[in-house]
Amino acid sequence: MTSPPQEERVRWGLSGSSLGNNRDSTRQHNLSTVLGLVHSMSGVSRAQLTRATGLNRSTIAALVGELVQLGLVVESDLDQAQGFGRPSIMIQPSPGALALAVNPDIDVVSVALVSLGGRIVNPVRFHTVRPPSVAEVVNIVTAVYTGMRTSLPAGHRIMGVGLAIPGLVDPVDGTVIEAPHLGWRDQPLSALLSDALKLPVIAANDAVVGARAQATFGAGRGVCDLVYLYGGASGIGGGVISEGRLVRGATGFAGQLGHTLVRSGGARCTCGSFGCLEAEVTREELIAAVGLPAGETENLEEAVLEKLRDESASQDLRRIIDRQVQLLAAGLRSVVNLLNPSLIVMGGFLRILVRAAPEALSEALRAPATRGPRENVAIELAPLGEDPILVGAAELAFEPLILDPAGFLRPQHDDGGTPIPVP
Repeated sequence: MTSPPQEERVRWGLSGSSLGNNRDSTRQHNLSTVLGLVHSMSGVSRAQLTRATGLNRSTIAALVGELVQLGLVVESDLDQAQGFGRPSIMIQPSPGALALAVNPDIDVVSVALVSLGGRIVNPVRFHTVRPPSVAEVVNIVTAVYTGMRTSLPAGHRIMGVGLAIPGLVDPVDGTVIEAPHLGWRDQPLSALLSDALKLPVIAANDAVVGARAQATFGAGRGVCDLVYLYGGASGIGGGVISEGRLVRGATGFAGQLGHTLVRSGGARCTCGSFGCLEAEVTREELIAAVGLPAGETENLEEAVLEKLRDESASQDLRRIIDRQVQLLAAGLRSVVNLLNPSLIVMGGFLRILVRAAPEALSEALRAPATRGPRENVAIELAPLGEDPILVGAAELAFEPLILDPAGFLRPQHDDGGTPIPVP
């Protein structure tokens, strides 16, 4: 699926929000609209902002000027691609507006600074020999953040922390309700991390924030109805975008696609059921099949594909791949029939199954499925690595800034939760 043209992508950036308004009473809304477009597009021209929002040129100029003063956008070269009229000034997200993204898992704690526009600045993967405790995650992140902060140029600001958890998270206070693979239950990680870093922390499920990143910056940009499936060390999670909006559910826990039944009487799952997708399709089985040493799991995809090229050494691996593909297809058929997406984005180790057997997965998905929902469903790969999860985590921290840019950055004298300049 090709990316939509720039103008269509700008219009997509406005999906779910009203157009700008020229009245002074809606200044906050207008600032939010403009900053949201610049952020999601990773840069846009003044002319495009004018056409997309319905605001006049002088209003756009004033709003952009205010965002420049706030340190949230920068004006750069003229848009030479414009095919008519005078070239328009390009507006880019400021590289100095940053969020700290954190994603703990059973064998690694990933930490990165992410700038507005979804650009990862300096990711760090801190490997662990066992699933880390909540206290260990706080210590690791604090140490990594301290090193990152001291190396940043003056004027950079950390807006907050986005925390992507492989488990269930209370949408109200960020408490980790349950992360079974980590052995966590009712853990106030968000509060502990906020106290340690003196920054606001917002937490959500890792696959859900990954879906958000895919819809905003990745393979799902411009797609109204998509499903994102992510396979990691802690199992398989998912996120659903319907009519351009993230599906949250009644209590915020929608998207538990890893617990879709794919085999009656199958392996026991951490949820207590048997035959769930994440219990039957696992990263560990692939790691064992290729004999990948601990600490090198980020090379799993290439290790599997390399072994498959050796016909004499790949028979057992091929049987595992074929089995996992059939079970994954069973789960996807349920997803397709229930949600009728136009796109399924596969991330993490699930990319391996798509690359190893693309035709088999496509055929298994479509063959017995209901004809209407199965038609015109595309399967695409998420970018390689953990980036979508970290970018999605950063979106959690950027959301309150984008909703009210001036109000969020207004100087306050409190306990340090307000974004502060980095020396």
